[in-house]
Amino acid sequence: MNVNILTLLAAAGVVSTLSAADITGKVVLKGTPPAEKTIDMASDPKCGAMHNTPVTTRHYVADKDGGLANVFVYVKAGLEGKTFPAPADAKLLDQMGCEYTPYVSGVMVDQKLKVKNSDPTLHNVHMMSKNNKEFNFAQPLKDQENEKTFGAAEVMVKFKCDVHNWMFAYVGVLPHPFYAVTGKDGSFTIKGLPAGKYTLEAYHVKTHGVNPGVSKEITVDGNQTVDFAIELAK
Repeated sequence: MNVNILTLLAAAGVVSTLSAADITGKVVLKGTPPAEKTIDMASDPKCGAMHNTPVTTRHYVADKDGGLANVFVYVKAGLEGKTFPAPADAKLLDQMGCEYTPYVSGVMVDQKLKVKNSDPTLHNVHMMSKNNKEFNFAQPLKDQENEKTFGAAEVMVKFKCDVHNWMFAYVGVLPHPFYAVTGKDGSFTIKGLPAGKYTLEAYHVKTHGVNPGVSKEITVDGNQTVDFAIELAK
């Protein structure tokens, strides 16, 4: 292979790297959310003993400026025909203080999800899905871990604990790595998205349920900011 071809290939690699962009933004909640409900953990005294203050639901976690946490922001369309290998590292879904942590997360198709019980009490992990095979298993031992994978994309997969009826978590399963979950101030970053035209969606489990989230059409040719506003559920 001559030097000119090598030079062109190297240059193409540089261009490809430079064309990947970071999408940053913020999701805000329109309106004042209802007060969260206090969770009654009396059915398992071990759960209550792990908390110094009462635990509440996490339906709308918003800061004073309306920044909304726990929103799953992802590329919904525009990557068709492209394939992405599943990461070798596993994602973690933990049970701590009789709550699932994190409440909202993401994983790729065929990427391992490690489910852990960090509590000194019995939990069971009941995954409910439309596109993936449902599973339900017990974790009676502290620090017990089980690994699972998902064979199909789905936003969102729901987890619950049948022993403690207040425990829920939601996992977005995607065939690509271009997603993020908003932080406490509603901010998010999706890294390394190739140049192109996409549909970006912000999905909030309490507001949207089985309905689509809020979508925006974007053209990526460099780093950019994309913000979303989400209205309270009717």
